[in-house]
Amino acid sequence: MGMESFLASGMPRLDQQLRFTAEIDKMTGILRRTLLVDHSRRENDAEHSWHIAVMAMLFEEYAIEKVNVGRVAEMCVVHDLVEIYAGDTFAYDVKGNEDKKAREQAAADKLFGQLPEEQGKMIRDLWEEFDAMETADAKYAACLDRLQPFLHNTLTGGHTWVEGGTDRTAVEKRMALIKEFMPEVYGWISANLDRAVENGWLKSLK
Repeated sequence: MGMESFLASGMPRLDQQLRFTAEIDKMTGILRRTLLVDHSRRENDAEHSWHIAVMAMLFEEYAIEKVNVGRVAEMCVVHDLVEIYAGDTFAYDVKGNEDKKAREQAAADKLFGQLPEEQGKMIRDLWEEFDAMETADAKYAACLDRLQPFLHNTLTGGHTWVEGGTDRTAVEKRMALIKEFMPEVYGWISANLDRAVENGWLKSLK
């Protein structure tokens, strides 16, 4: 069973939309480095995307610019769709990030091209806006994309940091956007960075 069992509707547009909907189910099989808070397993891309979409409704008050929460939530749920084909790249994997952009552009061509043209463009535009991190909405979404795994690390003994041998400077660099766009939240981040170094979860190069 699988897509070979798909029964065509006789409406090409609807069939495209249904097939795309089935295709993005593959997100549930893309595992991230982040450990679930209960330590039971690694989270998948779909769970991460849902998580930050909910967060978009909660943390708006800390953004220094006005944001459209609805648009941000849309960005959150589509921002990792390309990983269905490109795979997840660990944020602190220097080598893996070298060709990330090219892999994801190719994945975007393949995935979004499966939709009716205007819908594929709509989702791709959201994905590209998120990736560029130039608008207020995109910056807010990107902050949440960084905040969620950071929170998980604070609750799982720095799992992904320890696993990757990550140093504090690298995390500070990644959290710089939060420092700029959600400065009130950064105080909590800084305190957790101190604790992570003290506990040996993060290396200190200072």
